[in-house]
Amino acid sequence: MSDRIFGAFGLLLALFYAWATLQIEESFLSDEVGPKTFPLVIAAILGLASAIIALRPDEDPVWPPLGRLAEIGAAVVVMILYAQYLPEAGFVIATALAASYLTWRLGTRPLQSLLVGACTSVGIYVIFHLVLGLSLARGPLGF
Repeated sequence: MSDRIFGAFGLLLALFYAWATLQIEESFLSDEVGPKTFPLVIAAILGLASAIIALRPDEDPVWPPLGRLAEIGAAVVVMILYAQYLPEAGFVIATALAASYLTWRLGTRPLQSLLVGACTSVGIYVIFHLVLGLSLARGPLGF
C-alpha cells in the first residue's frame, strides 16, 4: 500500500511541476527550445516513473530506517536552501557548500568533501560560464 501512496504523491508532484512550468513567461528573445522544455521533460519522467510505482507496487516494500529518512530529509533541505541562497551567495559558493555537504553525507571525510565541493563548483563554473558562455548567479566575489 505504501508504494501506491508514494506513486500517487509522485504523480501529484509531477502534475504540480508541469503546471508551475507552464506558468513561466517566455521572453521574445528566448531560444528555439525555450525555458519550458527541460522542466516538462522532467515532469513527464517523474509522472511516468510514479505511475509505474503506483500501478506495479512491490509486494513487500522495504523502507529505510528513520535515521536514513532523516538524512534524506536533510539533503532535501540543503537543496531547498541552495535554490534559495543561490542568487545571494553566487553559483560558485552555493554549489561548493551544497556539494560539500552532500558528498560528506555520502561517506567522504570532511576535508575531502570540502575539496570535492570546491572542485565541483569551479569545474562546473568553468564549463558552463567560461566555455559555453552561459550566465550563472554572481555572488559577492563577482563570479
